[in-house]
Amino acid sequence: MTPYTAPSSPQRRRWLATLASAPLIAGAWPHLATAAACDDEANWIPPDAFLADLPRLMQALRVPAIGMAVVERGEVVWARNLGVTNAETRAPVAGDTLFEDASLSKPVFAYLVLQLADQGVIDLDAPLVHYRRMDYLADHPWVDLVTARDVLRHSTGMPNWRKDPAHEKLAPAVKPGTRIDYSGEAIFWLQLVVEKLTGESLDDSMQRLLFGPAGMRDSSYTWSKEIAARSVYGHRAVEDEESGMPPQMLRDTWNAAQTVADRWGKPLSAWRYEDAERALPDVQAITPKGLVNWPGDILANAAASLRTTPTDYARFMALMVRAPRAPWQIGEATRRAMLSKQIDVPGRWTGKGLGWNLESTPRGPVFYHSGSNGGIFKNFALGDLAGERALVALTNGGSGNVLYRRVVRAATGHDLLAFDL
Repeated sequence: MTPYTAPSSPQRRRWLATLASAPLIAGAWPHLATAAACDDEANWIPPDAFLADLPRLMQALRVPAIGMAVVERGEVVWARNLGVTNAETRAPVAGDTLFEDASLSKPVFAYLVLQLADQGVIDLDAPLVHYRRMDYLADHPWVDLVTARDVLRHSTGMPNWRKDPAHEKLAPAVKPGTRIDYSGEAIFWLQLVVEKLTGESLDDSMQRLLFGPAGMRDSSYTWSKEIAARSVYGHRAVEDEESGMPPQMLRDTWNAAQTVADRWGKPLSAWRYEDAERALPDVQAITPKGLVNWPGDILANAAASLRTTPTDYARFMALMVRAPRAPWQIGEATRRAMLSKQIDVPGRWTGKGLGWNLESTPRGPVFYHSGSNGGIFKNFALGDLAGERALVALTNGGSGNVLYRRVVRAATGHDLLAFDL
């Protein structure tokens, strides 16, 4: 992909003056209210010398592909994809190659929920059971307390994922709102609430409310033959002694579900939970035992199944770091709430916004999220609201986390506690 041209020196001096006066994340860390934005005069585009060395790092870490994109002044200014989609076929990545975003799916879904909250469709502080109570939820009083705000700040008390969802009921381990418990299960339940409120599948709602208006034309939470052809494969971490291509998880389950979707004449993008329930026996009949265990395995997943190009994800990051410009976007107060500390838990070095992690640094607060699917896809997104800048790095290797940390350090100068703790 041809990179965008970075601003010239006179241009850079003008926008640096603008950055110096930009507001910080409101209410995130009051003791840093007077802190400056990142004060380096370089933008977040990785240096040429680092980019020249990147193929060597990729080879050493056995990461076949990386996609990167940068936002400056609230606009996508640079993007680059390097490597191959599949280490066995050696098919090169292209500008429209899709990466599996893993948990970077969560902040994007959070944006949709906040759009619906701004429209009065959902109340962030109303118990989710008022909207939809799934039959796999335990009969427990704490279940009745979980709200959308709890879900987006990870204070539901629920596990990340149940070990045996076909037979195990879902319940909080602690009273909601009292501690942080990272939970994909909670995100998925909120997804099913959104299905009920909109009458649409997750992907249909995302396309209508966010992807379409934002110009994210290469983004989807679901699967199709066209998406399959453009998507990278995941690869083992460098320390993994096994050889060959590892199980592809979502690709494997999706391909089986696609067979049923083709038979029905109903694309997977239109499937809702009821469709996945109905399809489950047929999909299980054509897959190895244990691959598909419950409807959630073959339904678009707001917590994990987003696929984008790096440029598309950067377009989303641009929405986070600049003030709203169009009626379809979340309002300014909502955007600031999304990037502000939502729960106080003594002793935590990082904060939780609505869909984002928050960290204070010597150069001011930043927001971020990582992603890992199956130990074979590793991703990271970082934003600086005060500087109106962001960076996204997507990889298809189990050691991609080591690689993206080097990208972040080289491009931004940030060495986050999140990388070590």
